[in-house]
Amino acid sequence: MSSETTEISIPDSAARAVGASQEFETEKLELSMGPSHPSTHGVLRLNLELDGEIIKKCDPVLGYLHRGDEKIAENMTYNQFVPYTDRLDYLAPLANNVAYAIAVERLADINIPERCQAIRVLISELARISAHLLGLGAFAMDVGAMTVFLYTFTEREKLYTLFEELTGARFTTSYTRIGGVARDMPEGWTNRVLQFIEEFLPMVDEVDGLLTRNRIWVDRTEGVGVISREDAIAYGLTGPNLRGSGVEMDLRKDLPYSGYEQYDFDIPVGTKGDCYDRYLVRIEEMRQSARIARQVIEKMPSGAFYAEDAKKIFLPPKEKVLSSMEELIQNFMIVTEGPQMPSGEVYFEAENPKGTLGFYVVSKGGGVPYRLKIRAPSFCNLSILPKVCLGSMVSDTTSILGSLDFVMGECDR
Repeated sequence: MSSETTEISIPDSAARAVGASQEFETEKLELSMGPSHPSTHGVLRLNLELDGEIIKKCDPVLGYLHRGDEKIAENMTYNQFVPYTDRLDYLAPLANNVAYAIAVERLADINIPERCQAIRVLISELARISAHLLGLGAFAMDVGAMTVFLYTFTEREKLYTLFEELTGARFTTSYTRIGGVARDMPEGWTNRVLQFIEEFLPMVDEVDGLLTRNRIWVDRTEGVGVISREDAIAYGLTGPNLRGSGVEMDLRKDLPYSGYEQYDFDIPVGTKGDCYDRYLVRIEEMRQSARIARQVIEKMPSGAFYAEDAKKIFLPPKEKVLSSMEELIQNFMIVTEGPQMPSGEVYFEAENPKGTLGFYVVSKGGGVPYRLKIRAPSFCNLSILPKVCLGSMVSDTTSILGSLDFVMGECDR
């Protein structure tokens, strides 16, 4: 008895279907998000590699806004570079000015009067509130909560009116000078700041009520973009993004400057390190900034708003320039040659809204820096994107980017 072998043939269409499914399982989709995507908050580009909706690889592409600020500084006098610091984190130009000025003043070993220090603390905290207002409003709008943006932007416009009264400009203020500030506070200005705070704090509570227990907001942010304490430290995160991961680090407490040690305030920290925690940290930071601002106004000392003994550094008062030959010559030399600095190098970093903003200045004497390096917090904070986006959904990138609250102006410089 002979045995027969039966051959089963697979139709060509079925074979093609099997091959296509196997090919689909291994194929990855490459997606370029930005540099003109609205949720990238500027000109950030993310090259994503996707497996369906899951991100398998994320490569941030920077440099679309590069202006060469650090090289420009080598061809500017120290005071001429102040307006360029406005363009770093352009949501908090007042705070950028202060950080840069303190770095140069430490190089020149200038003692700043108490009133000037208090003014700088006040404007830095108002700048922190302004930056967080826009950051939270944009974050909420990216996730779908349009109403919050309207609340925060309204309060920010009130702050801009105060900034205009103080500095003459709303956006790029250029208020700080090496050795002091451009001018003293106008009469009654601090009372208007206190009135703003009275109206502002209930708005923060309103935003808190709109978002903190909102089911959609919690679903889009809780457990999304988790950054562990160890990763936050390893990647050099600073500011609210570091504190959101449970690291209680704040230069205003750890290395106080401009008299911050005189004021009583708390440092909010998160527990999980997700987008939700970073949101909560910024909400509380605005309340603490308002608390500091009130204390500054209550304790505001009298005296000069600039270092009167720094005659080769700070421009003399205009009335003296018009009436005294010595002051006229001093004014001419500072404007044409720049404030005269000794040789040496210095590094100073301040607690800015986005994190630690540092300036490393090298001087060979004269009125122009030999080298200047900027430690931009947004640049360092974005370094964790390849890790934090891994395994997330594409839709989660909007929440992650909003929670990191970066500004490409200081990132690219």
